Amino acid sequence: MRVIASSIRKGNVIEQDGKLYVVLTAENIHPGKGTPVSQIEMRRISDGVKISERYKTTDQVERATIEDHNFTYLYEDADGFHFMNAETYDQVQVPKDVVGNAAPYLQENMVVKLSLHEMVPVAITLPQRVTLEVVETEPVTKGQTASSSYKPAMLSNGIRTGVPPHVSVGTRIVVMTEDGSYVERAKD
Repeated sequence: MRVIASSIRKGNVIEQDGKLYVVLTAENIHPGKGTPVSQIEMRRISDGVKISERYKTTDQVERATIEDHNFTYLYEDADGFHFMNAETYDQVQVPKDVVGNAAPYLQENMVVKLSLHEMVPVAITLPQRVTLEVVETEPVTKGQTASSSYKPAMLSNGIRTGVPPHVSVGTRIVVMTEDGSYVERAKD
């Protein structure tokens, strides 16, 4: 299916020179003078090589046929990450380079969306938010107001983030999976 370059988004899979690429970032740039362009950074699925391409926003790009299915995360081992299709109970193994920086956010029984091309996993989409526990942070300083800057904290998945001063060790918080930013205190 051919689409214009400006409609390509992160997670899309495009076909170029007979090879499949998953889009890591897609940015439309409109310079003051000249033609608007789409800067697309992508990873070749076959061998994991990253490339960066620049297209005119009106250029046609071949978008690969991808099926999205919900899978439940089971476990990780030396071979990669293992997921199960809840409807068919088929298990699929996803290589570590496909999961990439989403790995720390995976939790047992989490439902994720896997994009498959001819039954081969090519991309993963996590839920937008995930609940994690703060395992390390600085103590609250007296006189510090709630509107002040965030303090650094280490989460149970090993990711560092900034949290408001009132959050202490052992507090469960909700973070965005895209960048690990603090959203709110968990309501559980």
